[in-house]
Amino acid sequence: MKLFTCQHCGNLLYFENTVCAVCSHRLGYLPDRQTLSALEPAGDGFTALAADGAKVRFCANADHSACNWLVADDGEHALCLACRHNMTIPDLSQADNLARWRKIEWAKHRLFYALVRLRLPIPAASDATEPLRFEFLADPQEQGAPKVMTGHDNGLITVALSEADDVQRTALRQAMGELYRTLMGHFRHEIGHYYWDVLVRDGDRLAECRDLFGDDTVNYEDSLKRYYNEGAPVNWQNSFISAYATMHPWEDFAETWAHYMHIVDTLETAAEFGLRVRPRVAADDPDLTAGIAFDSYDAPDAQTLIDDWLPLTYAVNSLNRSMGNPDLYPFVISPPVVRKLQFIHELIHPNA
Repeated sequence: MKLFTCQHCGNLLYFENTVCAVCSHRLGYLPDRQTLSALEPAGDGFTALAADGAKVRFCANADHSACNWLVADDGEHALCLACRHNMTIPDLSQADNLARWRKIEWAKHRLFYALVRLRLPIPAASDATEPLRFEFLADPQEQGAPKVMTGHDNGLITVALSEADDVQRTALRQAMGELYRTLMGHFRHEIGHYYWDVLVRDGDRLAECRDLFGDDTVNYEDSLKRYYNEGAPVNWQNSFISAYATMHPWEDFAETWAHYMHIVDTLETAAEFGLRVRPRVAADDPDLTAGIAFDSYDAPDAQTLIDDWLPLTYAVNSLNRSMGNPDLYPFVISPPVVRKLQFIHELIHPNA
């Protein structure tokens, strides 16, 4: 994630900021320019200082404090590039629903930041082969009714509203023996399923994908039952990024896709802060050194990302341990996983 600067006073800004803490200018994100802009009032809308004074207005979801993105004042859309993909949102008359939906939207907007940076297709039109849509659903109140399941189905990504409750999400992570479970992780995983459809299935890359991830025609329901009955195979870390990735080739792809996005976005954040890793006790060891002096969203290959990612994770994991917290990145990236990451890199950057 980039850092931004207030065009009026030069103050440092972050992606979710809505008001500059120094000069009090309202702020909004311009997805076409990929920047946060200070705004000047202009009638019923604003002019964006980062867009040469272009007239803009806020996405309609800004009324719920769920979005800070901008749309053209004379445009046809009331919702921004990210929010117009919503098909269903929860009943906002309930206070808990509103608070949880806000958390979901902020995570989803970070996802869309990345999709725009990676120049990935994000069709919302109803006539698209597989438009990208989202529904955010609360569990039914009827006793015994099935809970909402987060997942993907033909371009529709469902996120259970309960995932925005930190207590419930942590309890689920512990009950399922997961190393990691976040809203951001859910979005990156489920969007991986979407791009398997768009870039692999519809992009004539099935044979290559199956060589790395396995035969996706294996029955999914049978694989799911086997995984929850037997767990991951012994030594799964040698070939998979997570235990869940062993469940089925589709899940392996989605898990690997999610980690590609974790890596790219976190490396950009580290570069924006000028972070460098050079341990004093092993200053000449390249495996422990990271310069992060490149645009991770436009890296030449996956290995370039990994070369800086691993030293960075060693450092941030150590910092977390110093605070008594679990590792920030509790995963091992084996050579087979690097090859899978490279396949995903080539899907995203076909001309690399």
